[in-house]
Amino acid sequence: MRIGFLVNDIQTEQKGYTTVRLAMAAENMGHEAWFIGAGDLAYDSDDFVRARARRAPKKAKKFSTSEGFLKELHGKKAVAERITVDDLDVLMLRSDPSADIDFRAWAQTTGINFGRVAMRHGVIVLNDPNGLAKAMNKMYFQLFPEEVRPKTLITRDREEIKEFAKEQGGKCVLKPLQGSGGRGVFLVRPDDVPNLNQMVEAVSRDGYVIAQEYLPAAAEGDTRLFMMNGRPLRYRGKIAAFRRVRTGGDMRSNIHAGGVIRQAEIGEEALRIVEIVRPKLVQDGMFLVGLDIVGNKLMEINVFSPGGLGSAQKFEKVNFTHAVIEALERKCQYMGYYRRNFDNVELATL
Repeated sequence: MRIGFLVNDIQTEQKGYTTVRLAMAAENMGHEAWFIGAGDLAYDSDDFVRARARRAPKKAKKFSTSEGFLKELHGKKAVAERITVDDLDVLMLRSDPSADIDFRAWAQTTGINFGRVAMRHGVIVLNDPNGLAKAMNKMYFQLFPEEVRPKTLITRDREEIKEFAKEQGGKCVLKPLQGSGGRGVFLVRPDDVPNLNQMVEAVSRDGYVIAQEYLPAAAEGDTRLFMMNGRPLRYRGKIAAFRRVRTGGDMRSNIHAGGVIRQAEIGEEALRIVEIVRPKLVQDGMFLVGLDIVGNKLMEINVFSPGGLGSAQKFEKVNFTHAVIEALERKCQYMGYYRRNFDNVELATL
């Protein structure tokens, strides 16, 4: 099986990234794992998509750590070729559009656009590029049932935001419609209302503002739960999930915002949320997804580059990347059996 991993930039990949772990698992399981940067693609005059790609050099022994694997990928002995993307079995779109908002806006939809073309020649593209196109900003979240969402207002009007904050008892969350990683997120408290104009101005520089109901359970952090093929990602009886707990006075539980990780306990409430969002994710061809759960509500759905499989492995003691690669193997087998009689969006969650 030949797998391409489309990332923002090969040189900025880090040892803890889920994409690096997936590629290492693929190589260790006997497959080819090629890394492609968002700026490395080309649509050639013969109507084929090609790319400058890199692959870690083939070893007699399996890679034992993601750090060692990444060092080989970035090293001088790495295999660097201009490959034909249409000859891949699977193309995984793992670039994060929000990382390119400020300086490379052109790169945000690169995977979607080239992925659509690659599908024509039978490449399995995951997550489905047409589904990802619907999810280019947080408005996608509003397409899921209101039972799983906090009460939300999306606007650029300051007075409407002030009224919303008042309805919420003076406490709500402000964040940009586009972006991730907790950047530009404000917790509005009753005492902050006099400064609300400045907060709205800061967030609205990037476009529309999301004003969201504050969930008291957020003080305890959130749970990242992975879904694969429309179901909780399970391997050897374990569910891929972990908790992120905020530290100090920072309301954000994101790891790079100072949060710490803990083991997650997945109960009926989380599984209820999974069941509610499952039909929409399947409809949109979302193969691998990260749900961020607070209490009995969803805070976010990450469909572009959900990370943290290594954190889940740390607590559950199983390598969830093996489950993902085995799922890709099955999809390629289906392709062999049925000769592409399924649309990409259907194959994405089979």
